[in-house]
Amino acid sequence: MRSLTDDAPQREPTEGILAAEQDERRRIALFLHDGPVQSLAGVALMLDAAANFLKRGEPEQAAEVLERALGRTRTTIGELRDLSFNLEPVVLRDHGIATALLALADERGVSHGITIDVDAVQAETLNERTQAALYAIVREALEGAIRRGPPTRFAVQVRPAGEGGLEIEIFDDAPSERRRRSVEVLRERARTLGAALDVASEKKGTTMRLTLPTYPRGE
Repeated sequence: MRSLTDDAPQREPTEGILAAEQDERRRIALFLHDGPVQSLAGVALMLDAAANFLKRGEPEQAAEVLERALGRTRTTIGELRDLSFNLEPVVLRDHGIATALLALADERGVSHGITIDVDAVQAETLNERTQAALYAIVREALEGAIRRGPPTRFAVQVRPAGEGGLEIEIFDDAPSERRRRSVEVLRERARTLGAALDVASEKKGTTMRLTLPTYPRGE
């Protein structure tokens, strides 16, 4: 088996990755503007109203407004926490990729009714940067499957490959039609790790196989 390290050096991000990251920045900006920013603006108005009620000696009305402001603040905190988790969960940094993928599986599985199986203990040997890149690939694959389906099943398995590398298999049973750009972005992300990504679609679903060479492993 020929090692990927012979002809797959580290590369700068390509146009496909840059375009995808620009789309992601726009999505985040729109989400912040239309979601948390608007919610906090509403909270500020509520606090002004509560202050006015207190000045007029109407504490019951003030308490009612403050209760609504508190509820909206808690909702906004949850939205920002979800955004932070989606960008790069703290659990990935503190506990490694296997735990982070299990947390992602729990959150997406419950919210979309998907059975998600994760076996990623072998990936714990990868360095922190490679784990973050692999997490992003799995997350994008899952989000793509949800957009196409959603699937009823999604699975991630990491196992040893030849010459000390790792093979990551990602399966989903969502409809097989997928945007070419989304696949190319995943392939480009894989190439930045010196890896190969193969995609095979069958009647039962889509299987992606990512082969990591030996050099991204360890710190």
